[in-house]
Amino acid sequence: MVCVCGNKDIYYKRIYEGQKLCRKCFVKSVEKKVKKNIRYNELIKSGDKVCVALSGGKDSISCLYILSQIIKKRNDIKIFAIAVDEGLGTYRKNTIRKAKEACDWLGINLKIYSFKEEYGKAIPDFVKENSRINACTFCGVLRRHLLNKKARELGATKIAFGFNLNDEAESVLLNFVFGNIEKFLRLGPKVENKKIKKFVPRVKPIREILEKEVFAYADALELPYYREKACPYGVESVRKTIRKWIYKMEDKYPGTTYQIVKFADLLIPVGRKKYLKDGALKYCKKCREPASKEVCKVCELLGNESSD
Repeated sequence: MVCVCGNKDIYYKRIYEGQKLCRKCFVKSVEKKVKKNIRYNELIKSGDKVCVALSGGKDSISCLYILSQIIKKRNDIKIFAIAVDEGLGTYRKNTIRKAKEACDWLGINLKIYSFKEEYGKAIPDFVKENSRINACTFCGVLRRHLLNKKARELGATKIAFGFNLNDEAESVLLNFVFGNIEKFLRLGPKVENKKIKKFVPRVKPIREILEKEVFAYADALELPYYREKACPYGVESVRKTIRKWIYKMEDKYPGTTYQIVKFADLLIPVGRKKYLKDGALKYCKKCREPASKEVCKVCELLGNESSD
């Protein structure tokens, strides 16, 4: 059993492609896929200032590392990172510590913003005051809002997220389960709306890499990422159920995860023409940030929907 290069020291077996790869060839193969995704989908171009949404986990750290290796060779593209502290106690402190470690190592500027400073409350405060809404709703909505706003203020032309292939497949199936056609049609390697000036386009460089391959990639390069306990608010959910099912299907039928995403990619362009209006997003009448309704979800959660 040897690698495609002849090396007998096998690091990773890519079953869905029938490949056995040594550490060096595996790392190269992952980076080749990411670069192809960036090039084919035009995720980054000359003149861009890329903001990496950094959580400190293996996905965002791997995304940051690969982008840094690409961008450091060019003078026409800039890169920086933003980490958000939602107030998740020791867990978030540890992930941000890893984010700092990675950015210091790569020589990348890191900006850190907190819910407490920006919204006046941390996640535990929001949950305590409104137990009907789960922590993930507060976290997801407010985090996306804060990332978009701060990235824009810092001059970013793109926000890069570390969503892997499993994440995208989960989102595809989750939107099918709940029949959310609009959210489904906004999936893809790049999410943008040129008519909404305040919306910073979002890109997903590692979108075609399996989660277990991201783990293997980060470990192969000994990247500094947080690998201990998960978020303290993580509970059993529909998404987690779908996640487990995808893993089982991938183990039994290698390539399933990729096929789910590729099938969605075939449907999305057709569906966008028929169901999605490019100008559907507008500006919240309270905070003036991009929104799909008169009052955005952020203002609703913050209790600003009835204020003047």
